Amino acid sequence: MRTAPFARFEWMIAWRYLRAKRAEGGVSVMTWISLVGITLAVFALIATLAVRTGFREEFVDTILGANAHVSLYSAQYMTESGAMSRDIVEFEEMTERVAEVPGVIRAAPLIKGQVMASAQGNTSGVEVFGIRPDDLMTIPRVADPQESWGDIDRFGAEGVPGIAIGSGVSRELQATVGDVVQLISPNGVKTAFGTSPRVSNYEIVYVFTAGRYDIDRTRVYMPFTEAQTYFNQEGVADEIEVMVEAPERVDALAPSLLSAAGDQILAWTWRDASGAFLRALDIEDNVMFVILSVLVLIAAMNIISGLIMLVKNKGRDIGILRTIGLTEGAILRVFFICGAMTGLIGTVLGVILGCAFAIWIDPIFSAINYFSGGQAWDPSIRGIYALPAKLQLADVLSAVALSLGLSFIVTIFPARRAARMSPVEALRYE
Repeated sequence: MRTAPFARFEWMIAWRYLRAKRAEGGVSVMTWISLVGITLAVFALIATLAVRTGFREEFVDTILGANAHVSLYSAQYMTESGAMSRDIVEFEEMTERVAEVPGVIRAAPLIKGQVMASAQGNTSGVEVFGIRPDDLMTIPRVADPQESWGDIDRFGAEGVPGIAIGSGVSRELQATVGDVVQLISPNGVKTAFGTSPRVSNYEIVYVFTAGRYDIDRTRVYMPFTEAQTYFNQEGVADEIEVMVEAPERVDALAPSLLSAAGDQILAWTWRDASGAFLRALDIEDNVMFVILSVLVLIAAMNIISGLIMLVKNKGRDIGILRTIGLTEGAILRVFFICGAMTGLIGTVLGVILGCAFAIWIDPIFSAINYFSGGQAWDPSIRGIYALPAKLQLADVLSAVALSLGLSFIVTIFPARRAARMSPVEALRYE
């Protein structure tokens, strides 16, 4: 009897077989095990892909949002006094030339130095960035941070020797807006008896949370002219900080920047600083996808066990169906539907759970962190304050395609076995 593929009666027979009776409890148990396995495997795959995407995006965003995309600095040269130096003397002209390069958003001179900060009897090592007030306003993670206290407009205001500090520095020093911080530099005033440490007091006018632990824990911004005086760098800059429109293509822009900057200038991009970590993330992403794909395959293999048991229990039914005229193709499709439905339902449930996990990851992780005593996530190790997750359609579709593809493929083998069963052999002992 020839019928259209996947006719209504084929779906009806498959549905009856899926609803196994109590006497066929083994089949029912294997069906549930397969369903739960597929669901958990797809959930784990989608959740991992979402966390992977969110972590990478958050990590890169915090890098690009509070650090230079390209740092231009001078190669070492000998001054007139015979000393070796890396200072940029004509930094104003260089900054203007670099700012005119197509694709550059901002170029700003910087003074950088590491000092000891002290306040309220507490001390902490910090990194000082001397920067112009207008340039500070263009740093996304500082001008528009996750959290902030104070008034950034007071930074560099006339008559106010104020500084902006990260929230981690504020926490370590137990100092906030309005408090005075003492900065101690070993390279201070030069006297006849040698160089004495420079000690200066500054008012905290702004506290920010950039969202990256190492930045919030060490970063201090000081007005550029004040930093020149403090670090004995009058009339020079340490480097030129450059922000570009397309940070992902910064390597292609580097030659133009070096050409505009002039001779004896070197470039250090954000990829040079964090490229090794990003490459490690890429390798980890690929390995995790392969491992989780194997988990999906293992879960799909349970469908084979369930279908083999179903074929064995339904041998008499298969013989009768073949006797009354069903073709091998019809029998194959019946048992293919049985296995495919398990994979399809498990995939749908897994997608729902995985998407729900990614959407509500903050309250879920907050509960986990609470029950673990706040030790589930250490920002000093991971660099960011919370576990991020970002759903992408491509990730969900790849998980669905992998799960359904494996489920459909493994279903074919026991379905073919059922289709090739001889009616005579099936009914011989009945």
